[in-house]
Amino acid sequence: MRRRHRSVRCRLSAGQQWLHAEAVRRFFLASPLAWRNRRIAAYLSVDGEVNLRPLLDSLQRMGKLLALPVVERSSLELGEREGVTPRRSSNQMSFFAHRLEAPLTRNRFGIEEPAPGAPWINTRALDLVLAPLVAFDDQGNRLGMGGGFYDRHFGALPERLRPLLVGIAHEVQRADALPAAPWDVPLDGILTEAGWRAFSPRMGF
Repeated sequence: MRRRHRSVRCRLSAGQQWLHAEAVRRFFLASPLAWRNRRIAAYLSVDGEVNLRPLLDSLQRMGKLLALPVVERSSLELGEREGVTPRRSSNQMSFFAHRLEAPLTRNRFGIEEPAPGAPWINTRALDLVLAPLVAFDDQGNRLGMGGGFYDRHFGALPERLRPLLVGIAHEVQRADALPAAPWDVPLDGILTEAGWRAFSPRMGF
């Protein structure tokens, strides 16, 4: 299933990718989420994912605090914030503040992330997370790359303390139904070039 959906998104042309990225930017900026959320985590695209750089550029100019995921940073790099020292594990993910002009490094998966020295952001301080995915369905289930980073990270938080989790995808990544395990964290909503789907009342629309 992962191979099939990754193959489909990677076959999109550069023109289609640009149109989808621009549509996602327009839909997001026209939504209440654009003005009611100040601290927003996102991702930098790889492997045919929707390119969020146009949207992140707009959000940065609006004065939003942006964050990106980082995998396997030690507790010394994370430092202590609000009395919490994150622990290192084999599949740990944390969020770090990022400005688009700031330096980046590549992690062990070849994905760009903030370079060491960027400020750590407590996940509980985030308002909204724009999450990448391989596939989604209309029940809010998300299929990731298989590492379990997002499910493990957000599943460790009580639901009331989780930021809003919105998947970003191409419409061709929609599946009829995805298997869901008890530990899978569902999406609150999804945004594609076709528009919004809300799965949770927390979306507010």
